[in-house]
Amino acid sequence: MANHRSAEKRVRQSLKRRDRNRHVKGRVKTVVKSVRSAIESGGSEAAQQGLRAAESELRKAASKGTIPKKRASRQVSRLSRAVARLSS
Repeated sequence: MANHRSAEKRVRQSLKRRDRNRHVKGRVKTVVKSVRSAIESGGSEAAQQGLRAAESELRKAASKGTIPKKRASRQVSRLSRAVARLSS
């Protein structure tokens, strides 16, 4: 365990960050999964609405540093392509 005040503070901060990051990553996974399931079922309208929500969550997570910006862009791009293929 931490022995110095600064080390104790670092432990508190890292636990707080870990909880926040886990929450954000969980939300991202949930919305991405819902878009993928809408694509699988062929629901074009549901997929488009889900894509908007997923893009918003991914961009927020990237802006806060929870996930890398390039990963968020890549996931948005792949989901957008899949939704576009569905509607065409």
